[in-house]
Amino acid sequence: MATHFFTEGLGAEVAYDGLSDADEPRSGDQVERQLGLPRGAAIHKQRFFVIGGGPGLEVFEISGEQRPASGLADFGLNHISFYCDDLDGAIRRLVAAGGTKLDEVHDNSRHEDSPGNDSIYVKAPWGMLVELQTIPNGHYDTVAEVWMPERR
Repeated sequence: MATHFFTEGLGAEVAYDGLSDADEPRSGDQVERQLGLPRGAAIHKQRFFVIGGGPGLEVFEISGEQRPASGLADFGLNHISFYCDDLDGAIRRLVAAGGTKLDEVHDNSRHEDSPGNDSIYVKAPWGMLVELQTIPNGHYDTVAEVWMPERR
């Protein structure tokens, strides 16, 4: 499900599988302690994706006690944002790959709201929030330099 969502929806490439169906699941006290997993959980798959020129994304398939994905109102890391040159195309691909648009495209917040800048949140099939942004005119009035993709 995640592979389809990321490859078809965001053009991600699978870099490698750290754990596949051919491997024994990782489980036990040490794994639970290292990753903060609930007792009895087991990691069945581990896949690393490369998405454009940005950071890599590692995804795990874990059995055991499951909790709902966090939302924006929850503490901690609650969503991931991707820069898109083609926002409408990215939305269509993510929805076709199983995502759900939460609203329509809207203006960005301060420091990102120059002309042509827009964003939207899409919920992944497992509940994770994915933000899609286009910021062709960049950020303004920032304290530190904000990363922007190189123009192609």
